[in-house]
Amino acid sequence: MKLEDIKAYCLGKWKAYEDYPFGDIPICYRLNNKIFAQIYPHSEDYKITLKCTADAGQFFRQVYPGVVVRGYHCPPVQQPYWNTIYLDNFPEEELLNMIDHAYDTVLHSFSKKVQKQIGGASNI
Repeated sequence: MKLEDIKAYCLGKWKAYEDYPFGDIPICYRLNNKIFAQIYPHSEDYKITLKCTADAGQFFRQVYPGVVVRGYHCPPVQQPYWNTIYLDNFPEEELLNMIDHAYDTVLHSFSKKVQKQIGGASNI
């Protein structure tokens, strides 16, 4: 999937925005100040790191061994909750599902009150 398509998909999520808290790279996507996606756009190392639940993270790592790995940049305690996906020849539909999961994981990490302030599930 092309970089511009991934960026547009992430920005298409309700109240998501692009941010650069670490410099030019990674390109981060946030919801209410929490990161749900980080894109590393270098052609020689094209990858995305996505937020996930521990169970979903383990599932995707088992289904795509060596292609989906624990968040490489995270300290060990956070690694089960982030997956890094190497994007060369990765199935587009699966990537979109994983981005959806990342966004939903961050959304549901907020209290019900904050979720309602964000706009709730009816707008997502």
